[in-house]
Amino acid sequence: MSKLVLFNKPYNVLCQFTDSDKQQTSDRENLSHYLAIDKVYPAGRLDRDSEGLLLLTDSGSLQHQIAHPKHSKEKSYWVQLDGAIDDQAIKQLRKGVQLKDGLTRPAKARKISEPEIWARTPPVRFRQDIPTSWIELTISEGKNRQVRRMTAAVGFPTLRLIRHRIGQWHLNNLQPGEHCVLNV
Repeated sequence: MSKLVLFNKPYNVLCQFTDSDKQQTSDRENLSHYLAIDKVYPAGRLDRDSEGLLLLTDSGSLQHQIAHPKHSKEKSYWVQLDGAIDDQAIKQLRKGVQLKDGLTRPAKARKISEPEIWARTPPVRFRQDIPTSWIELTISEGKNRQVRRMTAAVGFPTLRLIRHRIGQWHLNNLQPGEHCVLNV
């Protein structure tokens, strides 16, 4: 039986157990600040400035099944955007977006109301004259910083990015820094 850890990664936390950047003078927060579980490793990654569901496991084969692009595990995100996204931009996301490293696969995209989530520290910048909007975006590939690059390419930069689902696993009610362990 394999161990699978569902972890709600807080904003500004590295997706590794040590900080490999020797240039840093301060000790940046990483997984070791939150998890004291032996021999589990991230199955995929989530950028430091992104939040939400991160899966960790002690099984190499499960890690491969979750993270490898050939398995096309869907990942769903709640994305706060700079500006009021329009239907044309949603259609572009659904068709696929041309990025410098190629065309993305078609995504599932829809406008949503602001989800009931925790406050972020530090808060997202606020500009009185420019509205924000929220979408749910589901992708089945994992290009580097893909969601942020896709929304910027259609004219609506990402302000906040929260992954709430990977395949069949959901964030549910886990608060930032909390985790639960499943035996799979």
